[in-house]
Parts: sequence; C-alpha cells; structure tokens
Amino acid sequence: MNAPQRLGLYGGGLAALFAVTFAVAGAVVPQASVDAWSASAEAGPDAMEMDGMETDAAGHGQDETADAHGSDAAGPASVRGLALEQDGLLLSPVTAPDEVGERGTLSFSVTDADGGGAGDAVTAFETEHDKELHLIVVRSDGERFRHVHPTMSADGVWSIPWTWAEAGTYRVFADFVPAASGENVTLSRALEVAGPVDPRPATEISTSDTTGGYTATLRGDLKTTGESTLTATVTRDGEPVTGLEPYLGAYGHLVALRDGDLAYLHVHPEGDEPEPGARSGPDVTFMTQAPTPGRYLLYLDFKVDGDVHTARFVLDTEGRG
Repeated sequence: MNAPQRLGLYGGGLAALFAVTFAVAGAVVPQASVDAWSASAEAGPDAMEMDGMETDAAGHGQDETADAHGSDAAGPASVRGLALEQDGLLLSPVTAPDEVGERGTLSFSVTDADGGGAGDAVTAFETEHDKELHLIVVRSDGERFRHVHPTMSADGVWSIPWTWAEAGTYRVFADFVPAASGENVTLSRALEVAGPVDPRPATEISTSDTTGGYTATLRGDLKTTGESTLTATVTRDGEPVTGLEPYLGAYGHLVALRDGDLAYLHVHPEGDEPEPGARSGPDVTFMTQAPTPGRYLLYLDFKVDGDVHTARFVLDTEGRG
C-alpha cells in the first residue's frame, strides 16, 4: 500500500472515530455541548486539548494563561467557573468514586499555579457566606445539583464523603476567597462518571418549583446590562412561609449557571446578614447580572426547621429571542 493510500485510510479512521465519539457524547451531555466539541474537532487538533489548556465538558478551552478573571468580551459581566486556573491559583485534579453507587471521598486542593500544577497548597481562606469554601457539583444537563462544604486538612486537601447517584459528565466548582488577595475565585474541572445516562436538559422556562412540601417562586428579569433583582417567595400549601432560617449568612442562597457551558454567576443576597435565631420570609431578594444573552439555570437553597431545601428555576435573559 502506497503512502497516499495509507494517509487516506488514516484520515478516514479519524473521521469515523470523531463521529462515534460525538454520537456517544450526545447521550451524556446537552446538544449544545456536543456541537461545541464538533466545532473544535473540525478546527483541527490545535483547538482540542493542549499543554496548559483543558477542554471542559462544553468544549471550552481552559487556558491557564488566559484572563485571570475569565472575562467574556461578549458581555459586560465577568464569566467565571470555566477555568481550572484564576489569579495565580490552580484547582488540582479531583478524585472521586468512579461508578454510580460506589461510596468514597471527593477530594482536591487549591494550589499555587507556579510550577505547572506542582505548587504549594493554599491553606489560608477567608470566610464568605459562613464558609471558607463552597463546592458546587452539577451534571452538564443541569441535573443532580449539589451545594456542599468539604473540610480541609492541615496540608490543604479538601474532602467530603461522596456517592454518585447517576452517571454522566459533571462539573465541579470550588468557590472561595483566598486570604492572600481577599478577592473571590471560582475554579472548576469536569469529571466523568461511567454508566448509562438519561439526559434531561432544560427545555422550558420555569419560575416555580416544589421541594419538600414547599413551593418557591422566582420573580424578576435577568439582565445582561445593569444589575438584575430577583425575588424568591416561599410558600407551603398556598400560605407564606415566615420561618425561613439563616443559611450561609442570608435567608437563602442562589446559584446561577449558564445553560450549555455552565458558566458560573455570582449572586448576592440583599440586606444585612441575619442574627442567629432570627426568622424571615416569605421573600428573599438577590442581585446578579448575566454575562451574555441566553438561558440560565438557577438553584435556590433555603432552610426551614433545620432542613435545607433546593428549588430549581430556568430563566431566559430579558429580551432573548
């Protein structure tokens, strides 16, 4: 077989490999993510994973030399949560159980980015929203959202007992304020959990959700210019809930993620931090800003009678479409 024939067969094999890869990916992640992978493949190998760059679950390169704040030229608000490095800090590889139902530990470190990932672990953090580090884990279709708080060992390893309920591609966010800078940092990595997946991507706008017998309703417009005011109202059996307890320094905590790539939005509760033992409700108000037009997934954590409940919403930015 001559050289041109061998090259032709090799190229055909690569095309077949990419076709199978993206067909399988379509069963695990939203179509938007698969489309992003496809675009990267068509652009050639330089658009895929390279030294110093990790491609995330949506095909977005995570360049360690990129803008430290992950800014997005398409929108006025900063985009965070798509990079494993920010402000000279690096999220180490995340270890976790490999299979659904397997009991184990999820662990990682935040390190100095110097030395190509072999830097010293960071051990000094400021307390923000009652915790030194917030860990957000969510599947790429927006399902299986978890907001938890691991503990840190003396050598800077964060860990928490962990079991996966479903297979799929997950994104792990570490949200924290290092004491050295006092500035908020959000780092993330993608993890694969083996097994069959039934993806359930967000397809419809949803401003109300019922969880644990409580109904949470979200009002307000999500804007890309200026601050957006979003108000969550919690009821039970049609009656306002006035027994909301302080949780993470407020009467509720809201996380917002951009559908498709899961870019992370910072959301700030309105009002002063409540005193221990105080109660409020039924309304909790938040301020945020969307970096780009599009659809966003929002998760509200609120606490009643000692139990934390999570409601999920789906919003489009104001004027989208």
